[in-house]
Amino acid sequence: MSVPPPLPRLQDSTVAVAPPDGGTGTWAGAPSAWRHGEDIYLAYRLRRPIGEGRGYANVVARSTDGVDFTPVAEVHKDRFGGASLERPALVRTPEGRWRLYVSVATPGTKHWRVDVLEADRPEDLSDAPAKTVLPGDHTVGVKDPVVHFDGARWHLWASCHPLESDEHADRMSTWYATSPDGLAWQWQGVALTGRPGAWDARGVRVSAVLPTGDGVLATYDGRATAEENWEERTGVATGTFDALTATGGEPVTSPHAPGGLRYLTLVTLADGRRRLYYEMTRADGAHELRTEVI
Repeated sequence: MSVPPPLPRLQDSTVAVAPPDGGTGTWAGAPSAWRHGEDIYLAYRLRRPIGEGRGYANVVARSTDGVDFTPVAEVHKDRFGGASLERPALVRTPEGRWRLYVSVATPGTKHWRVDVLEADRPEDLSDAPAKTVLPGDHTVGVKDPVVHFDGARWHLWASCHPLESDEHADRMSTWYATSPDGLAWQWQGVALTGRPGAWDARGVRVSAVLPTGDGVLATYDGRATAEENWEERTGVATGTFDALTATGGEPVTSPHAPGGLRYLTLVTLADGRRRLYYEMTRADGAHELRTEVI
């Protein structure tokens, strides 16, 4: 693979979005980034601890330097009738419209679905009508999509969770889907699964996909046990759109226990460098959204 893995180095990173408060269970993170001209747009999730709101909002913000962001749109979980919101996906269509794919938790269950909002401007996403595009069902919850348009068709990788029991609903694999319009999706199968006995044994979630010309380079979140839920680490996989294989080696982690570093996303800058965004555990247990250029 001629393209180096887009992994954080940490020593040159800086905070892009701070969590709404301090302490365990309070997060700013789960980012999705899009560069449009000289501006970078960042969608992310704000969360409070369980019992205090969980994932209460998705925010879309704009920056001219990739570091200092000004919110331009915000949607709250109550609008979707959700118990929580998780990672959004922000994309711009070939027609110049903006889409925000929103992961919604169904109250009283472990089920998730994905809705989409569409508007002419990012600022208008707050009031755009919602349409469910990945409903899941009684057997599987679907969330955290990564969306890519290749010029001819749409591709999607989503985190899917089996729902046969609440005890095992944290398990996850990444499923792959295609679409002619980014709205009506057809599942093509499982693209990435965890490896027995490895740091990603309990589950994997693709976080970013980078076509390389001769294949696909992807980053993904993984965890070894149910206890590591919410504190996944970041690894690398290679392959094709529909079949990815973990490359091995140790994951990238936060220097602060319990080591969570997850939901990596990236944009390619005008000079060819890449700006990364990711959610990372900080010293007090809260999660902050950080960025760096590689």
